[in-house]
This record gives sequence, C-alpha cells and structure tokens, in this order.
Amino acid sequence: MNLFKKSFKNWIILKKRLHLLSNRPKGYKEGEVWWASLGCNIGYEEDGKNTFFTRPVLILKKFNRELFLAIPLSTTKRRGKYYFPFELNHKVSVALLSQLRVLDTSRLTNGRARAKIGKVDNKLFLEIKNKIYEMIN
Repeated sequence: MNLFKKSFKNWIILKKRLHLLSNRPKGYKEGEVWWASLGCNIGYEEDGKNTFFTRPVLILKKFNRELFLAIPLSTTKRRGKYYFPFELNHKVSVALLSQLRVLDTSRLTNGRARAKIGKVDNKLFLEIKNKIYEMIN
C-alpha cells in the first residue's frame, strides 16, 4: 500500500461537504443496498472508490433517521469466513463482513445524488445476518 497514492486531502474536503449536508434520505430500509461515501481510510479498512470515495453498502440495521449499521460490498471475488458472496442485480457482490460499521445517513450518496442500488431478498438478508452472528461468536 503506497501512502502517497491515497488521497486523504481530497477525502477531507468531501467529508466536510457531506457533514454540512442537511438533506438526509427519508426512506432507506434494512436490506437495501445504497451507494455510500466511505472515504479514504487507514490501513486495511475498506476505502471508497473514485473522486467521491463511494462504495455500495448493505444496510443491516437502521437505528434512526441519522444512523445505520452497514456492510461494505465489493465485486472482487474473495473467500473465507469474513466474506459472503451473493448475487445482486444479476452481478456477483461480496459482503465484506469484517468491515461492518456504523454510518451516518449523510454518507448515502453516489457523489451527486442519493442512490439506492437495490434490495436483497428476505431469505438472503437473514443468511447474511446469521453469517455475521457466527463471525462475532
């Protein structure tokens, strides 16, 4: 990992802008997949991609209008107990279970607008939740 390839400065500028946004999405639900601005992170924490530092996330638990528990997703095929591959919108996605984190709803953006990608079915959502429970225990 090359520290100089990471764009912390650009992330800080965008992070300030996201913090000042007051138009939070009103209708996000558990089991939905949204674009989220995850940022430029430290070490092996999952980064967002592109100039808006976005990545799809699965909303695992909605706490209130402002906070939710999310699992970042990837299209890179990975195996092991900390990964859960599944199909979403006819494409393979991998839930990065070890990267589970609380996010503020102001991060739900693709950089320009609020962007819901889709929803996992109830059976799959329960499988993912059970996999997280196994991982924690």
